[in-house]
Amino acid sequence: MSTTNKLKYPIILVHGFSGFDKIAGIYPYFYGIEHALEKAGATVFTASISAENANEVRGEQLLQFVQRVILLTGAEKVNLIGHSQGSLACRYAAAKHPEWVASVTSVCGVNFGSEIADLVRLAVKPGSLPEALAGTVMDAVGSFLSLITGHPCLPQDSVAALDALTSEGVAKFNAKYPQGLPDTWGGEGKEFDNGVYYYSWGGIIKYNPLDQGLNNLDPLHAALVALSLLFAKEHWQNDGLVGRYCMHLGKVIRSDYSMDHMDAINQTAGIVTPDADPIKLFVDHVARLKSKGL
Repeated sequence: MSTTNKLKYPIILVHGFSGFDKIAGIYPYFYGIEHALEKAGATVFTASISAENANEVRGEQLLQFVQRVILLTGAEKVNLIGHSQGSLACRYAAAKHPEWVASVTSVCGVNFGSEIADLVRLAVKPGSLPEALAGTVMDAVGSFLSLITGHPCLPQDSVAALDALTSEGVAKFNAKYPQGLPDTWGGEGKEFDNGVYYYSWGGIIKYNPLDQGLNNLDPLHAALVALSLLFAKEHWQNDGLVGRYCMHLGKVIRSDYSMDHMDAINQTAGIVTPDADPIKLFVDHVARLKSKGL
């Protein structure tokens, strides 16, 4: 591939809550996506940050990773693409050091909180025994994920992560880091804000099982369908964990693709709704970034 077809700045993929880069160096969180982006002309890295922690903690870890990528590649900046809570880490990094970030792209990002996180927080009271027990279990899960992905020293705090994903928690985050946010609910934010380009896309669950193909056999899809029915504010307009309009950031590519929350990263193992092509969405975005000289 000629250098004219290369993306100017490297891409860093950033996982969400309870995520990882690669399990045992083999199984990726962004399934099949990194290779596809490289074929499209991008230099691609997947960030290693805590599976479960507060947005600012994960954001600081991401900034350290960004610095390492810049040092390794000699690039002046990077393009950040975050899934779910990963979008908040990307936004934090761009707000703190816009000189290091060319673009932020949010994929099913929790940019205005998650109704599911709100329900969990309502059921599990702060300081209660159930919170302590659940936190211990989830911290162990996060530590195990970090261990099997080769990053055993990354700190885990699932209670802080839960609070960071609630509508209240994200509202506090947004007050400090508003770049790219829409001024009106369901609208678009600035495509270019404080020296950084902002983009977003996401999906909603389509409930007809006849349209789901092999996705009907994916237990993650079944779980997300069940969770989607708990939504009130964005009932029928969510991906099982995040509401459609809560995903909006910067230039909205589209927020109603036929995808659940995990379809968006081609999980599980490439089993997604037939109408969805998450890999193509990522590859098309490389062309979009190229058109901006990024």
